[in-house]
Amino acid sequence: MRMMNAVLATTIMAAALLATSVAASSAQEPGADATWNALKPDVFGERPVTEASPLVTLTAPVRAEDAAMVPIEVVVALPSGDARTVKKVTLIVDENPAPVAATFTLGGARHDITIGTRLRVNSYSYVRAIAELSDGALVMAARYVKASGGCSAPAMKDEENALKNIGQMKLRLVEGDQKGDATQANRLARVQLMIRHPNYSGLQMDQVTRLYIPAKFVDRIEVKQGDEMVFTMEGGISLSEDPAIQFSFEPTGQQIHVNAGDTDGRNFKGDLQPAG
Repeated sequence: MRMMNAVLATTIMAAALLATSVAASSAQEPGADATWNALKPDVFGERPVTEASPLVTLTAPVRAEDAAMVPIEVVVALPSGDARTVKKVTLIVDENPAPVAATFTLGGARHDITIGTRLRVNSYSYVRAIAELSDGALVMAARYVKASGGCSAPAMKDEENALKNIGQMKLRLVEGDQKGDATQANRLARVQLMIRHPNYSGLQMDQVTRLYIPAKFVDRIEVKQGDEMVFTMEGGISLSEDPAIQFSFEPTGQQIHVNAGDTDGRNFKGDLQPAG
């Protein structure tokens, strides 16, 4: 399945490269959401999506400093007394060659979740976060980001060095009263996960051979706390090089396990050991 995804992604990338200039001109001003209207049925079918929902907050820069690493943060919070839970969060960059950047499927009965990561933005585009609730409702927040060339920007490291360190993983607690101690973290604590991976998009050119580097990217992440699922993620080429994900969690003091993989079939594992 992962190999099929890689082949499909490479095919899409090659075709989309020819249309990059068209995509850029089609989203020059906020309100140019024709792409979203065409894309929405492919991702969500005929299900209605509530736009500008107060349940979802999306933070992103208006103008990106680096189109290949655009920081975004999504907060989904249901009001007190709302019996529903948050089931999924999907990140979409309208004008990217492969618009669905990542889909997070949450474990447990989550009434709130915070997710932060870095995205590639290939041309001026809306970035969207769509949350699916337990009753099937889809609620969305969107931000218009001015950036270009993020999917074709050269990798920061040469291929040899990138592959040498591929899969190295760092996990750390980034918020809480006792940083690094998951037993002392509160509900608002976050874990930061970083995976060394070039996340080649299929649109980048080798600066020596002048040939396009085949798509190769992290396409799945599974995070557990003990035996309980925190989330699974299905990713695409719109996640940045060296994917970094921050996520809130409800600590139980049990070890956090990460199992990830890429489109070449590699598997990567890491753990955050609670103190004491």
